[in-house]
Amino acid sequence: MGALIKDFLNGIWNDNPTFRLQIGLCPVLAVTSTALNGVGMGLATTFVLMCSSILISILRNVIPEKVRIPCYIIVIATFSTVVDLVMHAMLPDLHRVLGIFIPLIVVNCILMGRAEAYASKKPVIYAAFDGLGMGIGFTWALTLIGAVREMLGAGSLFGVQLVSDTAATFGVFSLPPGAFITVGLLIAGMNMISTRLRKAS
Repeated sequence: MGALIKDFLNGIWNDNPTFRLQIGLCPVLAVTSTALNGVGMGLATTFVLMCSSILISILRNVIPEKVRIPCYIIVIATFSTVVDLVMHAMLPDLHRVLGIFIPLIVVNCILMGRAEAYASKKPVIYAAFDGLGMGIGFTWALTLIGAVREMLGAGSLFGVQLVSDTAATFGVFSLPPGAFITVGLLIAGMNMISTRLRKAS
């Protein structure tokens, strides 16, 4: 049980895909102009990541070695299509905002990386916990980035206005350069926290 919890927590902090591994940054930079966009993209990726990890782990002894990558892509593409269609039907406004980045989950290197490095080598329960931990880590990272950019760039959070319409905001945070600035500052902050935790222990 301890190994399962460790795998789960690694994705949230030590091996966080955004702030630690710094992979899958394309949707991170593109869709995090608001906190709601971050939550939506993160949860969609979490669903695909967890389901594909479970299925790949189940099939790991059946998939031939020479065609494993195409097989992984097919599995990931299947769940990405499910998410795309469900969001299009049930959350059309969010689907419209996230746009092409929902179907592009299939080429997100987080999913392929976890399939190749972990799910294809571990039992189902371990793959499930790893996928869930990585997904939650990705979701909270996107949500935090989106929240910071939304508050500084528009003076709101989850669409709720926090300051008056006449208050000055930092409009650059709503633009693409603001994504790079926010991610850089948050990575620096996370590194500082990790360094202090190591020294304290």
